[in-house]
Amino acid sequence: MRPFALVQRWLFRLGRDEELPIVLSQRRIFIVPSAAGLLYAAVLLVMAVGAINYNLSLGHALIFLLAGLGLVGMVHTFNNLFGLRLLPAPCAAVFAGETARFPLLVENPRRLSRRALEFAFTGQPAAILDLAAGSSATVAIPFVASRRGRLDPGRITLSTRYPLGLFRAWSYPHPPFSCLVYPRPLRTPLPAASSGQQTDSRHGVNGREDFAGLRTRQISDPTRHIAWRAVARRTDDQPLLVKQFAGGASDELWLDWSLTPADADPELRLSILAGWLQIAEELHLPYGLSLPGSHFPPALGDAQRRRCLRALALFGTSEAAGDD
Repeated sequence: MRPFALVQRWLFRLGRDEELPIVLSQRRIFIVPSAAGLLYAAVLLVMAVGAINYNLSLGHALIFLLAGLGLVGMVHTFNNLFGLRLLPAPCAAVFAGETARFPLLVENPRRLSRRALEFAFTGQPAAILDLAAGSSATVAIPFVASRRGRLDPGRITLSTRYPLGLFRAWSYPHPPFSCLVYPRPLRTPLPAASSGQQTDSRHGVNGREDFAGLRTRQISDPTRHIAWRAVARRTDDQPLLVKQFAGGASDELWLDWSLTPADADPELRLSILAGWLQIAEELHLPYGLSLPGSHFPPALGDAQRRRCLRALALFGTSEAAGDD
């Protein structure tokens, strides 16, 4: 670690907060004049020089009044953060490229309202919160998830300039936040279903003996299943229809790593698998997932979706074998 980072870590007491809730005591709050505060001080200095030069008693009184107002504003700015209690909550998983929102419960135990509280991760947009006296609220702090995997957004910069904007008070809490980021899905046609299908010689169809109705065609449906007679009776602006079949072997399919382009980047292959998974869920097709070192038997539903997406998100990491 660089010397500057070590000094910064010691000076601002940086590090993950393991003890919850996090309480903002006076040792954790820092305050400095803002740009407006420095300009305010410069104007008072010029006024003081003029009052001394021209021996203006009322000028001195005005300067002391404005300086006292600034000091009172500094105390209120500090008190706007002092005593706040922070408690992190679980963050919902997102896909790469989406914005994760980390929920943080903020409690105000004092009989003093808190205004214009800004919460932001480094380099990310801020979320603003107002709190009434003795109340609590949850703020969702945004973070753009650019890569798949387990996301640790780092420490929060909690700051305020209320009430006058002459001073900026801030703190660096680092709650144990974590978010799972799935690969960005790339929608491509589903692979042919091979597992769980058997050929019926009486009908010559792989596991699709009984006609079950029509539905709107999806991008992954083969053209041989289009109901051309039904389409001919419809207008041009209506979507194509495909036949649905039931009976025989189930329409289970395997989303296999080996079915993705072998010369493609691993991240691209994971994105293709994530896209296949989404299409299978939309079509209500039971599916299994096969990755190097892990296999998930065919199933359907939210639990299967989360298991498979988690495996894709953590593929190639030491956490891949754990549970979400």
